[in-house]
Amino acid sequence: MEGTAYNGHFECTCFRGDAAFANPALYRLLEKEGYHYAIRIKANAVLEREIQHLLTRPVGRPSYKPKVFYHSFQYQTKSWHQPRRVVAKVEWHQGELFPRVGFIVTNLNKRCKNVVKFYNGRGTAEQWIKEGKNAVKWKKLSCGTFKDNQTRLQLFALAYNLANFLRRLALPRDVKHWSLTTLRETLVKIGAKVTRHSKYVTFQLAEVAVTRNLFAAILDRIERLALPPPVVAGCGA
Repeated sequence: MEGTAYNGHFECTCFRGDAAFANPALYRLLEKEGYHYAIRIKANAVLEREIQHLLTRPVGRPSYKPKVFYHSFQYQTKSWHQPRRVVAKVEWHQGELFPRVGFIVTNLNKRCKNVVKFYNGRGTAEQWIKEGKNAVKWKKLSCGTFKDNQTRLQLFALAYNLANFLRRLALPRDVKHWSLTTLRETLVKIGAKVTRHSKYVTFQLAEVAVTRNLFAAILDRIERLALPPPVVAGCGA
């Protein structure tokens, strides 16, 4: 389950899932608890009849950019105790004989395009989860009790959030696409030669992974994240 924001404020808790979660009992539970949801459902003959007018290839020369059409309608199967809203998305791609069709059951009252956009965010969230597994190794929960593993997972999530904070605010634009694994291997765990002097310590890093200018830019951005010193009001004359 995921939180989402609408119109700049937190409105409700939402759920989005693939066709494996297309279960009437789950719909009823989400509706009873006041959750908004967008869940993909498998196509069938009844659903396809509802979008029959969109399954004819558009007239004219095919464009390089896919032609996308949306349609919203009420639908109810025998296992549903009430009708529910279904949003259909039909995509016509150049060089493909048949369109790509998807159906989403939802109780959101947003425009069809926005419902599909919200559902597609599920893939983005899964990528973040995958990144956490690979970069932070938060799936390693080897403690003996559930509470200990819960605490350990929270620490993993905190480490992930701190690393993601660094990536979003401290990385220059050219390397903002770096994954946390890349950051760990090229910036955090990279080897260095330490030279100690009487008044300072020098770290000599190889420029193979991170250049001098890039490293300096990252340090400069981190330094600017520091809170400014408090302003102390002067005494009056």
